Amino acid sequence: MSQSELTNFATRYAAAWSSQNPENLASFYVEEGSLTVNAGDPAVGRTAIAAKARGFMEAFPDMVVTMDSVSQGESHATFHWTWTGTNTGPGGTGRSVRISGYEEWVLSDNGLIVESKGHYDEAEYQRQMNGVSGERKPTA
Repeated sequence: MSQSELTNFATRYAAAWSSQNPENLASFYVEEGSLTVNAGDPAVGRTAIAAKARGFMEAFPDMVVTMDSVSQGESHATFHWTWTGTNTGPGGTGRSVRISGYEEWVLSDNGLIVESKGHYDEAEYQRQMNGVSGERKPTA
């Protein structure tokens, strides 16, 4: 895949995350592809990937994922992203989050994702979800 094709793919992938359509997101994966987030259990297959995406989409109905950059290495592509949204879904906190992260993709010969390993700062996500200020108070 050329750099321009990879950039186009990553831009459309980010838009799919923002679409509130989990099946659209899952269509970027081969039928038995996998998505792992922060070394959790992998979602394997398009149905499981759609279910994982649905969880994020329902929790953050205004979620927007933007592509920061994408590059191709020898064994995988790396997709850097920024995610913003407000946790207003069922049982939500009403808190907004803005985090950055990346996914390492193994791509198939036909340009779909075989495996994605996603990474973001879980502690920072929890800090924002719990409404904890990033400011430190001086200690006595």
